[in-house]
Amino acid sequence: MDIRALGYLRLETASLDEWRTYTLDILGMVEAEGSTEQQVNLRIDDRVHRLQIVAGESDKLLAAGFEVANAAALAATAAELEAAGVVVKQADAATLAERRVQGLIHLQDPSGNPLEIFWGHAQDHSPLGTPYGNRFVTSTPEGGNLGLGHVVVPAPDTGETLAFYENVLGFQLRDSMKLPPVAVPTGRPGEDFHTMHFLSPNRRHHSLGLYPGALPPGIVHFMVELETLDDVGYCLDRMQKAGVPIASSLGRHSNDHMVSFYAQAPGGFQVEYGWDGLIVDPADWVAKEMTSDSFWGHQWNG
Repeated sequence: MDIRALGYLRLETASLDEWRTYTLDILGMVEAEGSTEQQVNLRIDDRVHRLQIVAGESDKLLAAGFEVANAAALAATAAELEAAGVVVKQADAATLAERRVQGLIHLQDPSGNPLEIFWGHAQDHSPLGTPYGNRFVTSTPEGGNLGLGHVVVPAPDTGETLAFYENVLGFQLRDSMKLPPVAVPTGRPGEDFHTMHFLSPNRRHHSLGLYPGALPPGIVHFMVELETLDDVGYCLDRMQKAGVPIASSLGRHSNDHMVSFYAQAPGGFQVEYGWDGLIVDPADWVAKEMTSDSFWGHQWNG
């Protein structure tokens, strides 16, 4: 299977106006074509959108969209999934038009997380024009596809879910980290540790994290990467000025080397805003067990 990147995220929210302010005025994203009073589409690069936030009754992940190269790759992906016993649903014309893609299938991972696999995402060739001159990282300096960033999703059935992403979707396990029970209050009881896993289909250290417990929104956090450390610092100032709760102080992670902070989002989960993430060579990468979340910083509040 040849999945290339995390292409987009779709979220439902009961607080759309808060999300509009949060993403545009604080995160420095750009409102995109197709936004309405009931939906905000957001650009961070030359794709027509990377985030779609839809008004609803609750706050939850609607889909993580992963990208393949073309129609043949999507057909092969669907066939391999069905052969593995995964239920696959073809998107209808209205969904393709709304997502601005040429082809798409719906499925769920073993923990019930909603996924979409697609090809042919439309581009917007107009200048991005972010409000603070900030620039997001979605490719390598050579132009390699890194995608939106990363997303961490709950995976109570951790072993089965990890096997699905590794053995069915073809992601590479980059590293794992044992978490004490206090860090996973919704994990399986009676275990001394719960293990979190980080995976990717491309050179970004991880595009996906699997949290070994349940979480009502169906998402733990998503990360966007910025081109400069100053971009991160300016956003931290905006967060604090706006009174947004900072979930974790600035720090550098031990696994992907990202310098970042975490802030509460309107939907009951978090956003990581970072710089200088590790780019790896999948051909010689060796999976590791991390024994500390960060080299320095990342002091968690609560």
